[in-house]
Amino acid sequence: MSTTRQLHFGAILTGVGTAQHEWLHPAIPGDASIDIDWYRQQARAAEAAGFDFVFIVDSPYITPESAPHFLNRLEPLTLLSALAGATEKIGLVGTLTTSYTEPFNVARQYASLDHISHGRAGWNVVTTGLEGAAGNFGRERHIDHGERYRRAREHVEVVQGLWDSYEDDAFPRDKASKRFLDPSRQHRLEHKGEFFQVAGPLNISRSRQGQPVIFQAGVSESGRTLAAEVAEGIFAGVDNFDDAREFYADIKRRVAEAGRNPEHVLLFPGIDPIIADSDEQAQAILRERQGELDLNKALVQLGRPFNYHDFSQYDLDAPFPDLGELGVNGYRGHAERIKRIAREQKLTVRQAALRFGQPFSSFVGSPQTVANEIERWFTQGAADGFNIHVGPPEDFARFTDQVLPLLRERGLFRGDLAGDTLRANLGLPVPRNRHAVAAERAALARAQPLAS
Repeated sequence: MSTTRQLHFGAILTGVGTAQHEWLHPAIPGDASIDIDWYRQQARAAEAAGFDFVFIVDSPYITPESAPHFLNRLEPLTLLSALAGATEKIGLVGTLTTSYTEPFNVARQYASLDHISHGRAGWNVVTTGLEGAAGNFGRERHIDHGERYRRAREHVEVVQGLWDSYEDDAFPRDKASKRFLDPSRQHRLEHKGEFFQVAGPLNISRSRQGQPVIFQAGVSESGRTLAAEVAEGIFAGVDNFDDAREFYADIKRRVAEAGRNPEHVLLFPGIDPIIADSDEQAQAILRERQGELDLNKALVQLGRPFNYHDFSQYDLDAPFPDLGELGVNGYRGHAERIKRIAREQKLTVRQAALRFGQPFSSFVGSPQTVANEIERWFTQGAADGFNIHVGPPEDFARFTDQVLPLLRERGLFRGDLAGDTLRANLGLPVPRNRHAVAAERAALARAQPLAS
């Protein structure tokens, strides 16, 4: 089979893990989430396998019951800057919230990473779902869900405007004439909006890829709208084929309605493959991992999308409770999804905790089975690529050494990073500087009367 469309892969690096028991594996160092050498090893392995990017998750609030990786981890931009020097071609994508940051600082941080990495930076735009985060930033209450997304839209608009502060030829750097800057190619932003007033210009130029790639991960109605308007990569929070295909079609439709090219917006469901020599062995591993779950910790994990709601207060073998509006100001999309699945599948509280207490995977089986499932999602309108959770090294090696070769044989995966920027490897266009485009249009408009 041959196709011009190619799979893309990201590697989610979460150190000791976002599941409660993952850190107990003997091959995972107990301090992996703050060990730069561990991250370097994983990033280099992903790059050698042809992955497009590594992805660093983040959130600004924890409790004592939070998953091990959440409790003690490196700040994403600092970490990715270190990984830039340890890798050559792989993209570097990190999460940063729009709810508790200022656009000028964010624009400068990601532009710096983009220069340090020679054009490999990506920003995962999030709005922070945990109410407790407010107390870490001098606020008495968390920002309302709708307001968070309006703020996020304006935040991204300001950041992208700042990234265009300099046209590509703004710096002659002519020592003979002592001319470092062409002032006509530097532009102030003068933004005044609902949430931000930013004068500009930003004090750093555009990179080789023009601007960092924008990613987004919201699955709520507001999250889907924001993704369709600004994202170039979307981390889809879906774990079964039917939901993934519905999400994919909905996002592509919204992108087109927003006047953007759907081919330039790529969807990456997050998956945690379980691979063994046979389907039966892989299913046995899955059952073993489910049996290792600590129910009390699984209940905490279940409560996280609901701002750490205490599910231990319920009869564990009673039907999942009617939570009303709980979760609407937290991780709304994830909370609503849990409610829906629990209702449709008639789950008890115990079953829901075990179902959502660890990453769920539809990709369980032999290398052939997992490759078949990836091909199905890719060719039948459910994904453009996948975000692969990196856990124990042998599990990741199973995927890179046994599944990826099958996808290469089928012509679905190119197998190497041919480009030298994240945009090049994802097949995304370089955005032109808005001021240069405006100048060209003005010149063309002036020339038209003369031509007529």
